[in-house]
Amino acid sequence: MDTDTVLQAAVAQVEGARRNGAGQPAVQAFFDEATFTVSYVVHDPATRAAAIVDSVLDYDAPSGRTSTRSADSIVDFVKSNGLQVALHIETHAHADHLSAAPYLQGLLGGDIVIGRHITTVQEVFGGLFNEGDDFERDGSQFDALYEDGHRFRIGTIEGIALHVPGHTPADMAFVIGDAAFVGDTLFMPDYGTARADFPGGDARRLFQSIRRLLSLPEDTRLFMCHDYKAPGRDHFAWETTVAEQRRANVHVHDGISEDEFVAMRTTRDKTLGMPNLILPSVQVNMRAGHLPEPEDNGVRYLKIPVNAV
Repeated sequence: MDTDTVLQAAVAQVEGARRNGAGQPAVQAFFDEATFTVSYVVHDPATRAAAIVDSVLDYDAPSGRTSTRSADSIVDFVKSNGLQVALHIETHAHADHLSAAPYLQGLLGGDIVIGRHITTVQEVFGGLFNEGDDFERDGSQFDALYEDGHRFRIGTIEGIALHVPGHTPADMAFVIGDAAFVGDTLFMPDYGTARADFPGGDARRLFQSIRRLLSLPEDTRLFMCHDYKAPGRDHFAWETTVAEQRRANVHVHDGISEDEFVAMRTTRDKTLGMPNLILPSVQVNMRAGHLPEPEDNGVRYLKIPVNAV
């Protein structure tokens, strides 16, 4: 499908879900304040089929140790509600937390999926980390790579994947029923939009991707991947709507031109430091959440490039 046809299909899906209450998924959020990440369990109340979106593996950088406290909260919720996990969705290769998808898959089943353009990320960062030939750059670490317009189901609820590059080349939004999980493309209206200065990022493409998302019906529920509590707000928040974003997003509300956005985003991005966990996160997440293979002493290692360009 071309991009216009894909968007039309997504609009029709949301409108159909709103007309038919059975097409609206139940959504449970899990907020990890250490990385300001929101993970979700999305399920079909009729069939108990579920997807897990953007899970977090806890990682203590000073000690180099991982733990599963955040992921275990998801496991407890899934089991206590009798859900059957079909998918582990990654909206992109995150630069601020490690994915817990393989751990959750081992306990709960389901396929790990991401957008097709993860291969671009693997090429770029495979070079940065000097990965050898053993590191495949074809996305084969994931169970499925979704193209723009890929259709799927969570039980009886329809889903469609929308390619929304700009933050990274691989970003995908996943529209499930009347709910869209937008990854890092958008934040809450009072906080704005994602940075676009990572390798392969592009502020102009980000603007175009956001306008694509904001062409969904106004009552589409939008779920953010992060929240940093904008100045003046005393609580974390992660759910909004297309209408609210179009009216009030401080970076990209209706009336902001593409050139204005690009100028703002480019200037702002120059002031931002790198995420604290970008180096361990990308190494793990480009492998679908798997840690590098153990070396001959049985220990797994993550690389830290020093003074790399």
